[in-house]
Amino acid sequence: MMRIILSLLTGLIMLTAYAVTLADNLGHPAPELLNETWLNTKPLHLTDLKGKVVMVEFWTYGCYNCRNVEPYVKQWNKKFAPQGLVVIGVHSPEFDSERDIENVKRYVREHGITYPVAIDNDFATWRNYNNRYWPAMYLIDKQGVIRYVHIGEGEYALTEQKIQSLLAEG
Repeated sequence: MMRIILSLLTGLIMLTAYAVTLADNLGHPAPELLNETWLNTKPLHLTDLKGKVVMVEFWTYGCYNCRNVEPYVKQWNKKFAPQGLVVIGVHSPEFDSERDIENVKRYVREHGITYPVAIDNDFATWRNYNNRYWPAMYLIDKQGVIRYVHIGEGEYALTEQKIQSLLAEG
């Protein structure tokens, strides 16, 4: 009985933390990207991307769930970039080995990741978004407002639908 209660309490705490992440961000202007080191591009700033739909995805190469999401993110980048989607990966390391930029470069190259990747070793952008999870996706509309947040795996069809909807907006 005690195990059931502890499991329920753990689930409730996780659900509450997830709800706080959503409440902190959804419908608010997207926080700026604070990273100085980037792969596949020069440093990007959200203020320069107004008029585009932006996906900011927090990930780390050692995260199993991030690896499962990766093919979808690459597919959306390929499919929707010509329509105005800008995918930005924010690599926020979980383990010390993931802080080595050469390891991140190798992973990006070997996995064919062509979209911009910010190196967030100091967790500056992670904290700026009040993020708590890997992977986490934030969709930002053309005016710079966070309109959709998804934590973890799954909901791929819904996420794609949200991308299409935001791209269709004037």
